[in-house]
Amino acid sequence: MKLGDPTAKMDGRLSLNPMRHLDPIGALCLLLFRFGWAKPVPINPGYFKNPRRDMAIVSLAGAAGNIFTAFVCAQFIKFFPALFQTYAAQQFILIMIYMNVGLAAFNLLPIPPLDGSRVLYVMLPYKYMHIYYTLEKYGMFVIVALMILGVIPVLMSPIMNLILNIIL
Repeated sequence: MKLGDPTAKMDGRLSLNPMRHLDPIGALCLLLFRFGWAKPVPINPGYFKNPRRDMAIVSLAGAAGNIFTAFVCAQFIKFFPALFQTYAAQQFILIMIYMNVGLAAFNLLPIPPLDGSRVLYVMLPYKYMHIYYTLEKYGMFVIVALMILGVIPVLMSPIMNLILNIIL
């Protein structure tokens, strides 16, 4: 679905080349702390015909892609079980499913800068948007604190279970 924003294309980000999406600090953190990130996809809502609705659609697209990938992997197990006779093959496909479902669940959390927060943002009445903007400044600190406290897995579990129950 095209919503009219050429920003990613103009930035050369419509590419399967992983180097185009690599964030040096995110990659370093991945090596050091086993948690990292890629460059965010550049979006300019000014190009959207309906900015609030279209921002929600764009924000849900990443999670939808992860869920679709997990679903396709689950279908491979269902329709081609002979491919997964070895332990290594079983582990590979299960890791693909759980990683994609986990990424979808994490990104759907309504904490800035995650995509779930953008979906929440477009549903907020205008009078509460100042709260979102204030929280947005501290979102990464909130995420790190919740990770250290072990809260993120607790928040992700119901989302992951729901997705897994649907696709498996």
